[in-house]
Amino acid sequence: MTRIREIKTTFTAGEVSSELLGRGDLRAYDNGALALRNVFINPTGGVTRRAGLGFIDTAAGDGKLIAFEFNTQQTSLLVITDEQIDIYTNGVKEDTVAAPWTESQIPQLAWTQSADTLLLTHPEVAPKRLTRNSGGTWTLSDWTYFTDDNVVRQPYFKFATSTATLTPSGTTGSITLTASEDVFEEGHEGTRMRVAGKEVEITDYDSATVVTVDVIEDLPNTDVTIDWFEQAFSPVRGYPATVAFHQDRLVIGGSRDLPNRLWFSKSGDLFNFDLGEGLDDEGIEFAILSDQVNAIRGIFSGRHLQVFTSGAEWQVTGDPLTPASVQIRRQTRNGSVVDRYIPPTNVDGATLFVARNKQEVQEFLFTDLEQAYQSRDLALLSRHIINDPVDMDYDSGRRLLFLVRGDGQFAAFTVFRAEAVAAWTLHNTDGNVKSVAVVGEDIYMLVERDGDYLVEQLDDALNLDSALTGEVMTPATVWSGLDHLEGETVSIVADGEVKADQTVTSGAITLSEAATTIEVGLPYTHIVEPLPPSELGNAGAGRRIRLIEGLFRVQDTQALKLDVGRGLSDIALRQIGEDEILDTPPPLVSSDISVRALGWQNDRTQPLWRIEQDVPLAFTLLSVTTQIKVND
Repeated sequence: MTRIREIKTTFTAGEVSSELLGRGDLRAYDNGALALRNVFINPTGGVTRRAGLGFIDTAAGDGKLIAFEFNTQQTSLLVITDEQIDIYTNGVKEDTVAAPWTESQIPQLAWTQSADTLLLTHPEVAPKRLTRNSGGTWTLSDWTYFTDDNVVRQPYFKFATSTATLTPSGTTGSITLTASEDVFEEGHEGTRMRVAGKEVEITDYDSATVVTVDVIEDLPNTDVTIDWFEQAFSPVRGYPATVAFHQDRLVIGGSRDLPNRLWFSKSGDLFNFDLGEGLDDEGIEFAILSDQVNAIRGIFSGRHLQVFTSGAEWQVTGDPLTPASVQIRRQTRNGSVVDRYIPPTNVDGATLFVARNKQEVQEFLFTDLEQAYQSRDLALLSRHIINDPVDMDYDSGRRLLFLVRGDGQFAAFTVFRAEAVAAWTLHNTDGNVKSVAVVGEDIYMLVERDGDYLVEQLDDALNLDSALTGEVMTPATVWSGLDHLEGETVSIVADGEVKADQTVTSGAITLSEAATTIEVGLPYTHIVEPLPPSELGNAGAGRRIRLIEGLFRVQDTQALKLDVGRGLSDIALRQIGEDEILDTPPPLVSSDISVRALGWQNDRTQPLWRIEQDVPLAFTLLSVTTQIKVND
């Protein structure tokens, strides 16, 4: 019979798949856990009960959250729902703006920001710009391309066959254009064309082959010509899919009818796409052509312009980027999600994106050795956590990447490359998380609860969800303002003590004893469950195993509910002296908690201990030291 002492000092591999139960040789086995639910992993290795979600407001419906950073001192949250944008600053609604996107279109909405302007694109809707004016008002308007003598410097493209011709009936004024094949639709009215290098505007749709136009620039003649183009973005041809800024240029990545094409504005002139004569500062345009489909799903300005398509990842180079120097090279072949826009996110110099199979979060990183980009799956050992991602954003302060799943749960990824920390945890709430946005130092989530959509903020001071707090000078028993929780059974912490659950009635609860401070919200359960002892070490010497004692080092912890083989039980964090009052709030304890255990365990795939508690009090676990016996 062998007695073994094991010390677990870190959880920096996160929750790993049960498929690793036979891989005790991996470093992730020592540093990982079988279950880490509703806890955040600290870069230093310990785990903490996740922050609660504080109630901010009721949203108009399902949608998307976007951060708007007006300046270093002020950031705002945009809540985009069916045909409207609600704007919040410091958690308070500032304005509501009418918008063109329906609820079904919002998943494909893409955006980028420069200074006080946010550009938004959707392949079915004319692109918009949202600006915050000096007076604090907000305006949503169409893009306006640079115009010179009524000539609009926007992208153009010939969608018809290369042999299709146009015949003008005149060179000035109002004329007709007759095509050699069907190329026109009613939606062309109001759009522009370039014929023989000159610009005209379509005023009337006559037929699929004939339109009436106003000549903006006199045509050179009335000869039949194949030299003609129509504007690239229109009700007929669709609109830009993604957008970014790179090297002082506005970059458009793909459109509905030209999904694999890139357009670069003139340098320093963001809405001027004139190709001119190909001079260094003039516009650039080209398609991504290869042996696979390359619908552009995202573009990111980093060390180079990174282009994420449905089939691969690309690098656009040029230093500086000019029509003569631009080059594009395929780097990796993962592909990005196609049914929605999930923005690529920068984390410690790498770009993280969701792979097309919706089971991987890939890290796209330039390597000096290869002088190329490489990608690796950051969730290889925690594949069960990445399930149908729908949104993600990164909080650099907490070093946490938040990823929202299609089933309403969300994952948190603690990443710190310098210390080799890469750890996933899974989180749930009483409802379905729909979107996440990091706004400055604040994390907001859009959560659907019983058919209502709520804007909530992650708050380290809270241990409940959809929570509200209150404080009064005179102790009170009735606490109101809980209308968003009407009919819900809520947990309560009053004056630091956990009270019996209540059901919210008429937006209020009534305490049996008056209190001056309160937190009311929906409970959630955190779980910490280690992997069983590896059979490759000393613990692998026998068939049966039992835990003798566990030493749990906690910090700033008020409650600990532990199962060491006899079911969950509350563990006393301190001895109560004769002169201490039993009904005072639990203290914050930072010490070693020793727990004895009995009973042999035959199933070596089961953990020796498990923490599971919904008590809405602080909890942080730093390390666990176990003494075990192994017997043949």
